Amino acid sequence: MEWNFRAAGELTAALRAGEVSSVELTDQAITGIERDDKAINAVCVPDFERARAAARDADQARARGEDRPLLGIPVTVKESYNIAGLPTTWGMPLHRNYLPAEDAVQVSRLKAAGAVVLGKTNVPVGLQDVQTFNEIYGTTNNPWDHARTPGGSSGGSAAALASGFGALSIGSDMAGSLRTPAHFCGIYAHKPTLGLAANRGMVPPRVPALPTELDLAVVGPMARTARDLRLLLDVMAGPDPLTLGVAHAVTLPVARHERLCDFRVLVLEEHPLIPTGSAVRAAVNRVADALVDGGARVERDNSPLLPDLTEAALIYTQLRCSGSAAHFPDEVYEQLRARAAQLGADDQSLDAARVRGMVLSHRDWIEVNNRREVHRHGWRQLFTQFDAVVCPITPTPAFPHDHRPDPRGRRIDIDGVEYPYLDQLVWAGLATMPGLPATAIPAGRSPEGLPVGVQIIGPMLEDHTPLRLAELLEQSIGGFQAPK
Repeated sequence: MEWNFRAAGELTAALRAGEVSSVELTDQAITGIERDDKAINAVCVPDFERARAAARDADQARARGEDRPLLGIPVTVKESYNIAGLPTTWGMPLHRNYLPAEDAVQVSRLKAAGAVVLGKTNVPVGLQDVQTFNEIYGTTNNPWDHARTPGGSSGGSAAALASGFGALSIGSDMAGSLRTPAHFCGIYAHKPTLGLAANRGMVPPRVPALPTELDLAVVGPMARTARDLRLLLDVMAGPDPLTLGVAHAVTLPVARHERLCDFRVLVLEEHPLIPTGSAVRAAVNRVADALVDGGARVERDNSPLLPDLTEAALIYTQLRCSGSAAHFPDEVYEQLRARAAQLGADDQSLDAARVRGMVLSHRDWIEVNNRREVHRHGWRQLFTQFDAVVCPITPTPAFPHDHRPDPRGRRIDIDGVEYPYLDQLVWAGLATMPGLPATAIPAGRSPEGLPVGVQIIGPMLEDHTPLRLAELLEQSIGGFQAPK
């Protein structure tokens, strides 16, 4: 029987029923990778010998009566997570031989839950792109069209899932790095509430794996079904055992509603700073129609409670860029300061926000952060009237590979018109800036047959609400389909 494209929940049921063993699932997954990954290049660091040993251990544990959440399930892990004995490079050639001594906290949680780790998935250099390519491991291709990107920076994980290489994966997200690859590859992903899942050990090579609190960035689950996202999130959620985990545990609230007809949803398809392409617009409208058909209360675009999208994008851009210049050489930093000083006060473009963000003083960062807190409160008020917001993840489906070194020279084509490459991040930033949970779901196909997804943004620390809505929409509009 073919198991590689089955959901983790289905595999668990089959394992419990004795219909298959973990060794069989693992061997079949490895065979699929060895056969098909030459064209995709998703699994950049295989760990097959240890995976087979872990599968044997899982079968023996089940025979003893154990039944952990992921016992015997084959999974992959984004290359940026430390796994003892495997390289962590973040795609940077300088660190191609770096081997961390211990697992990241989320890798430890996967293993404690019984998962079988097949290996690590490819990333862009420094996790700093909407594509996935680097000098060490090469280019990862979109399983639907090898001439196109699978997205980034969790592009390897999304391509692996779409190709049947493991049932689950874990990635990270600050600029849509979970959601964009899910959208481009036709799978599911969830960006948790900021701080919900411990991130220790998801660090650049040679950086100490300390239990720090990140600004904007999160770690999160990827899967082929919405229900599997919830399964994996429950494994990942919780504070670091070295800090708040000493005294606290996390119990997330149940979803606000169980039936589609009880949800109140705000649907957005237009952003003031970048147009929405026709394929993505059609996907948003397909989801909106399914919500209406299911009896949900739906409003479109114009709620007075919605925080200003332009200001939100500018705040997000400044915060996202504020840490990027910290390690620049002094002369480069001074050049950026000179550029920022030349900007007119009335220049409120995204490019100006990027430059200003890279040279924010601490005083100025505090002011930008204060504006973020105002937006957070605005979202709290919005979620008294709505349960979720549905909107695009990026303006287009997956685009052709573009490896020009300077992203500022790249462009994205939106229905025949070119726009600055980095401007596509504004939709991802809508949930990232205030730290809200957001679930990416498949929502159809473009005229070229490419997957198109949307995101469901939910209230802070109510992650089960967008996840439950994702499950209900999966039932009404369909979900993952294997690439043809």
